[in-house]
Amino acid sequence: MADQVQAWHDLSQMLRADSIRCTTAAGSGHPSSGMSAADLMAVLQQSYLRYDYDDPDNPNNDHLIFSKGHACPVLYAMYKAAGAITDEELLSLRQFGSKLEGHPTPEIPYVDAATGSLGQGLPIGVGVALAGKYLEKLPYKVWVVLGDSEMAEGSIWEAFSTASHYELDNLIAIIDVNRLGQRGPTALGYHTEIYQARAEAFGWHALVIDGHDCAAIDAAYKEAVGASRPVCIIAKTQKGHGFTLLADIEGWHGKALKAEEAEKAYAELNAPTGLIVKPRKPEDRQPEPLPAATPFQAPAYEKGKDVATRQAYGDALKALGAARPDVVVLDGEVSNSTFADVFKKAYPDRFFEMYIAEQQLVSAAQGMGVRGRVAFASTFAAFLTRAYDQIRMAAVSRADLRLCGSHAGISIGEDGPSQMALEDLAMFRAVCGSTVLYPSDAVSTVHLVAAMADLEGISYLRSTREKTPILYGPDETFPVGGSKTLRSSGSDRATVIGAGITLHEALKAADSLAGDGTSVRVIDLYSVKPIDTAALRRAADETGHLVVVEDHWAEGGLYDAVLAALAGDGGSVPRITHLAVREMPRSGKPDELLDHYGISARHIVEAVKGAASA
Repeated sequence: MADQVQAWHDLSQMLRADSIRCTTAAGSGHPSSGMSAADLMAVLQQSYLRYDYDDPDNPNNDHLIFSKGHACPVLYAMYKAAGAITDEELLSLRQFGSKLEGHPTPEIPYVDAATGSLGQGLPIGVGVALAGKYLEKLPYKVWVVLGDSEMAEGSIWEAFSTASHYELDNLIAIIDVNRLGQRGPTALGYHTEIYQARAEAFGWHALVIDGHDCAAIDAAYKEAVGASRPVCIIAKTQKGHGFTLLADIEGWHGKALKAEEAEKAYAELNAPTGLIVKPRKPEDRQPEPLPAATPFQAPAYEKGKDVATRQAYGDALKALGAARPDVVVLDGEVSNSTFADVFKKAYPDRFFEMYIAEQQLVSAAQGMGVRGRVAFASTFAAFLTRAYDQIRMAAVSRADLRLCGSHAGISIGEDGPSQMALEDLAMFRAVCGSTVLYPSDAVSTVHLVAAMADLEGISYLRSTREKTPILYGPDETFPVGGSKTLRSSGSDRATVIGAGITLHEALKAADSLAGDGTSVRVIDLYSVKPIDTAALRRAADETGHLVVVEDHWAEGGLYDAVLAALAGDGGSVPRITHLAVREMPRSGKPDELLDHYGISARHIVEAVKGAASA
């Protein structure tokens, strides 16, 4: 045992020294935050982690997620110690073009998810653990390293609750309680008994240890891997442990040592160099086999019949579930309203209830994507706003995330403004590489949901609460980036552009105007991003006046998307009239709200006539 303890100690000292070396070379970074976790990581890498660095896609590999992403110098030092990266690569930390960025991202093949915005590693780990236990049925473990500062994040406790509910005995959280946050002591300091009580209150098995006692760490890990429920290891450590200048001293967060300070640290650490400590390789097992995929069979709808696009979302998921065994669905306890319960009833083993925990909802979907599942997650569109940081970070992770927000806009009616998503199009348009879809009938919804299954990046579909008429026949196609022109003639005086509920108002307006001898073009802008610039340019050049009408705030929605497209294609910008929600709405019947807030057919007619007489 003495030899083993010495081996752990040697590795941990090298991890500390390398954390200092790479951050000193970079001139920035967080060496002290990694140094507190070095003993925890040394024991893990040498004795418990099962990982094949030569085959990072091996389905049996354990997963190590650094929720405290700023401590990545010690993670990168682990990669070097495993022989997965060279010393030269380690010293490229934070340099432009280096994969070793200031916080880890999946550009490194051993990283499952980008972290750095605190509170997200454990919720993503829950998603990975759900896939391992319930879908793949493989024995890999999900190890998540957390900082004590991030234990103040609500998303962490959503993860604790969800992991307990699903009895994730393959999930092990390691809290590095080093007492010091960015600007000083954390809220709980070294009150490890409080962390223990909270973890136990959520149904976890909790262990408090000295995070610098390698034998105690070993005993805790041994107990954790054999537990029958999720385990939380609460490790009391010192920030900057191993070097007197840093150890448990305030003011060193996010600061690299200068060269002369680093030399003193190396002397005090007396660390070996060049150790190669590869984790043991995992078992050679196969995940639960998936049935073969079959062609997608779209549900059939009768043209002219009224069907809500939210219902079509559920119908599409069920059809996808039949065709694609890799599809899974998550929902935030509103599946009877989002219609995700249609999938749940058909494929209960592939449906996961996240309850009212939208941050966990998005992160769990991302975690399942790590394991190759095509995950769809749904809730009311307004509630996705509280998970926006998770969505933003999923883009940093280069994750494929498929989200549906229902009950969008004032057209939901009597529920009132707390339920009316009026920001969501702007929110999702701003995400790097995102796709934003806004279907107007059931047929287009089904085809767009099917397309989302194969999209890369963050995709969002906005569905409508109210039933709307079926506009399209079964043979129509809806390519992402396209649009549909539903009214058109050589004498069009304007083009009305809508999506979702406002497209139907546009069609009513077009019929009313036609009765007065005024012809207008009507475009279904079902793909908001990417947008059909060519169709918009033709409409602008041929009709001279665009009327954009949207059930959304004036900022960031359809109008801004249309204007940006036309301003960016090199042509002239036509006259554009913008109808949108411009004051805080209140409860009421959908029709009266659409009219009162200026986005009904009546207002479209007035906009067209007003422009014609100007």
